[in-house]
Parts: sequence; C-alpha cells; structure tokens
Amino acid sequence: MSRTLDQIRKPAVRPKKGLGQHFLTDQTIARNIVDALRGTGNDAFDTLEIGPGMGVLTQYLLTRSDVRLKVIEIDNESVRYLLEKWPQLSPVLYEADFLKSNLSKLFSEKFSIIGNFPYNISSQIFFKVLDYKEQVPEVVCMIQKEVAERIAAPPGSKTYGILSVLLQAWYDIEYLFTVGEGAFVPPPKVKSAVIRLTRNDRITLGCDEKLFKSVVKTAFNQRRKRLRNSLKPLITSLVAETQLSPDTSTPSSKRSTDEQPSSDSIPFAEARPEQLSVEEFIKLTQILQQ
Repeated sequence: MSRTLDQIRKPAVRPKKGLGQHFLTDQTIARNIVDALRGTGNDAFDTLEIGPGMGVLTQYLLTRSDVRLKVIEIDNESVRYLLEKWPQLSPVLYEADFLKSNLSKLFSEKFSIIGNFPYNISSQIFFKVLDYKEQVPEVVCMIQKEVAERIAAPPGSKTYGILSVLLQAWYDIEYLFTVGEGAFVPPPKVKSAVIRLTRNDRITLGCDEKLFKSVVKTAFNQRRKRLRNSLKPLITSLVAETQLSPDTSTPSSKRSTDEQPSSDSIPFAEARPEQLSVEEFIKLTQILQQ
C-alpha cells in the first residue's frame, strides 16, 4: 500500500497549533539561515536559538566552531527529541518560555539570536529583543513574509509601521530571502522570509525612550489620521501632567500657553505617521518632552 506525501513527511515531533509550530524541512534553506549569522568575525560568540523544534537549524549551528550555542524550547516533546538526537545539548538546552525568561541570567555578555520564530509570537519576540538591545548585536530569523516586509519597510511605504520604527531606531534591517510554503511541515498558509537585524551605532535616542514608544504607537494606531489628530489625546495628557508636576525652573502656574505643545503646533502636524523617518519621530518626541 502506497503512503501519502503527508505520511512520508510526518515529523518525528507532532506540530502543535497552539505553539505556532511549522517545522522547516528544507536543508538548503536551513544552511543558508545559519550561514547568515555573522557574529563577531573571527572570534567565537554566544548565540541563542529560539524554538529549535526538531533541530533543523541546530544541527548546522553545532558544526560552527565560532558559535557557542544555547537553545531555548518551550515544547517538552521537542526537548526530549533534541536530547535523544544530540545529547551534547544537555547542558545548554533550556526548557522554558522565551518571552518569560530572564536572558541576562543565560548570558552575562553579548549574544546573537537565531531561530524560526512562531508566527503568533514573532512581534512579542522582537519587543523582547528591544529590551535587551544592549546585549543583542544581531538577530537572524525566519518569520511571516508580511511581518518581515513591515520590519524592513522604509518611510512612505504602506507596510511601514510600529515595528519598523522601533526596530530601525536601534538596528539595521536586511531582508535576505523569501521561503515558500512547501519548505515546512505542516505548510503554513502564507510565505515566510528570512531577515537579519544588526545593531547600529546609536547609543541613545536623545529623548525619553518610553515617550518615544508612546508617540510611535499612538500615531500608528490611527495611521489614517494626520498627526495633529492622532496625537491630540497624548499631547493633552502630557500638558496635564506638566501642569500638575512641580518644576522649580518654570512654575507651571506661570507658564505661558504658548510654551506648551499643542496638536496644531507640533512639527509634522499635517503628516501621516508612515511619512516620518525614525529621526523625525525622535525630533517630534524631543519637542513633546520639553
């Protein structure tokens, strides 16, 4: 009795929909992803693989003499499979939820990140990367093609958004290549893409980082509106906080209303958020911070 293609390709680990698992099976693509990890040049460097699954990337990472590898996997079935196939992973394999992990306990110095990120948590992974941006100089990952295009998009693009600005503020983004649905088991309904994030030279934004994130998120949450309209609630809130907080240099009771920002007087008031570069969002935040 002949077997169906699905039976032939049945993976050793059962893919779990709740974990967003789509196991990469194309060996050439796996090698290309691992080869895209540049590290620090000639020196060995620490690397964390997120969600190794059945080890399609892991097997090639283990052959690189310049990679000091640790892996983190939430799926107990995958953990058992990985340890059976590569017992040498035992001291460096952590059964844990990446999003809830304290990465500073895993690495005291800088470390690169690589992985086939689950579609359903890829954005959350990137936000966590931003939390550790001083420790993470490089990320090579496979994600949903649409998300990859959004992250790498330049200002003025329809796909340019919150993740684009927040990540491009700290990283140079390279869209490396597209991966078709047939490279996975089970095959996803959309194409994937591999991107590389490399930490840029920016040391500080020159403005309050928390406010910067609020400005970006508030602006893009109403991306069809011009900034004078979308940012009006945030500006009103900032003005109210300024009036209530003590300021020894300029008492709030004596401040002229002309000194306070308004949605009509801010730079780029008539622009839409997708038209602003990272530098322009920083400038806007600096004005609102004053």
